[in-house]
Amino acid sequence: MSHSPREAEAPKTLHTKTLQTVPRRGLIGWVLFDWATQPFYTLVVTFLFAPYFVNGFMDDPAHGQTIWAYATGAAQLIAAGLAPVLGAIADAGLPRKPWIAGFSVLLVAGLGGLWFAIPGDLSLVPVVLLSFGLATIGAELATVFNNAMMPGLVSGKRLGTLSGLGWAVGYVGGLVSLALIAGLIVTDPNTGKTLFGLQPVLPLDTATREGDRLVGPFSALWYLVFVLPLFLFTPDRPDAPLQGSAVQAGLRRLVRSIKDLVRDHGSIALFLLARMLYADGLGAVFAFGGIYAASVFGWGAAELGLFGIVLTVAGTIGALIGGLLDDRLGSKTVIVTALLFFIAGSLGVLSIDADEILFVIPVAPKADGSGLFASAGEQSYLAFAVLIGLAAGPIQASSRTLLARLCPPEKTTEFFGFFAFSGKITAFAAPLVIGLVTALTDSQRLGISASLAFLIGGLLLLLWVRPPR
Repeated sequence: MSHSPREAEAPKTLHTKTLQTVPRRGLIGWVLFDWATQPFYTLVVTFLFAPYFVNGFMDDPAHGQTIWAYATGAAQLIAAGLAPVLGAIADAGLPRKPWIAGFSVLLVAGLGGLWFAIPGDLSLVPVVLLSFGLATIGAELATVFNNAMMPGLVSGKRLGTLSGLGWAVGYVGGLVSLALIAGLIVTDPNTGKTLFGLQPVLPLDTATREGDRLVGPFSALWYLVFVLPLFLFTPDRPDAPLQGSAVQAGLRRLVRSIKDLVRDHGSIALFLLARMLYADGLGAVFAFGGIYAASVFGWGAAELGLFGIVLTVAGTIGALIGGLLDDRLGSKTVIVTALLFFIAGSLGVLSIDADEILFVIPVAPKADGSGLFASAGEQSYLAFAVLIGLAAGPIQASSRTLLARLCPPEKTTEFFGFFAFSGKITAFAAPLVIGLVTALTDSQRLGISASLAFLIGGLLLLLWVRPPR
């Protein structure tokens, strides 16, 4: 593989930056941001609310998956368009915490609106989808500014460990929140019992699925409590003196950076393009994997909750291992290896239907009244999903570490804006394609299979990225 002379030059990375001394509680506050936001992705996007929206709130699962996909894509597209612009404005001299606070308001308000997903009342569909869109925009943009704080907290040699720890703690947060709400609050509509076989700790109406609807407000309260250490203890950079307004200065910087990105930062541009594809595929697999399992096997809250716990434990282990390997083997090596495992796991999941595995091997369908994960199809689905979970953590953690090592320190927030942009600008594409294919074929499996093209395309481009020495 050949590289341009500019790419061959040693990049100006974080190793040359003078770091402030950050107390341990400041690092803990930064790590807890992942813990605070993860219930949105675990409970709402993946395991509980999204399957409920498609299979409980809506009366037609295929149509429900279609409009959920459209709403997901639209919200991610808006977040993608705003991320680099706002990042450039912040890098013109503004601190990052006020931006996180502003987008936290959107996240909390949107999560609260999910309470209105009363089953059968389709007049509330616009309200619920708008609330989900606001929460998505808030979570994504707050994450941009939190990620941009990372290079100022530790040296470049410790970035992989810090990033991996953040993802692992986030997965544990998702696991704990899932165990709490699925084990103590959300009930199976058929039995009235929680995942742990208990009566719910709150007197909620099963007929109107108040347990499923409470997922949104619960995630909002969780976020408000656990994001506080970031604001209280994690140091932010002070305001820098500016010539003119931050908006004008930031937009001028953005225009220059767009022009210079390919010319002066070829590896960064190629990496962002690769991540644009594989992050889209990864997000689609997670967003629709639980929906697909609920449709194929008829999983309710108990099965989805336990499935989420198993997958989250796998993700936690993968993130910790990936973070340690990142500092030893390099970010690119970790991402490439994890992507190969993720693609294999995704193929395995999509090879499973109610009465077959690996596309052609027939198995007995799930018997009525059987126990949790009693059928061969469910067990195979769970095994492949664990492989996906083990690979997902290293992909996500090492991706932000690789960018942090590649980008110039004076453009950290701006480049993490591009990072979010690359992860979301085509994020509407996979959900859109999934929605269109599902609508045309009336097959959820065929629709979700479109995500594989994004994963493979991103992997092939990533092979050409030259990581920093």
